[in-house]
Amino acid sequence: MITLRAEMPADIDRIREVTTAAFEGVEHSSGTEAAIIDALRTAGELTLSLVALDNGEIIGHVAFSPITIESGAEEWFGLGPVSVRPDRQGQGIGRQLITSGLAQLKTQGANGCVVLGDPRYYARFGFTNDLALRYADVPAEYFQRIVFKGASPAGAVAYHTGFDAA
Repeated sequence: MITLRAEMPADIDRIREVTTAAFEGVEHSSGTEAAIIDALRTAGELTLSLVALDNGEIIGHVAFSPITIESGAEEWFGLGPVSVRPDRQGQGIGRQLITSGLAQLKTQGANGCVVLGDPRYYARFGFTNDLALRYADVPAEYFQRIVFKGASPAGAVAYHTGFDAA
């Protein structure tokens, strides 16, 4: 049985291991996903960090952090990285982590969330692309947003500098 909870200090090493393993050899991976999570945590910018456990063992993780939007929109967050141990992928664990995280953000008063990833996968959570919201030189279909309340913002999005971690 899979359970979800907020990360605890004792989880940090295992989160790093699961994240590294989940992204190893992935075509579009920078190989820095674990370092990004560590940098966000160190900067106090890891808004929501959830782990998935099976019999007390961490098998998945999802991170959410604040973003800035050129228009000045507030209370928007970025989803990612999300990782599941390779031998447990395809079992709905990532879906559970993302669904729970989005629900918690919404309950905490967030206006919305963005994600950079496969549009076919993230559409199941309600993410859609919006040409008025953009990130770097990423093709528009891979940068998506979900609005919890208010209007969809416009402009360029910036992630925390923790995403530059190596």
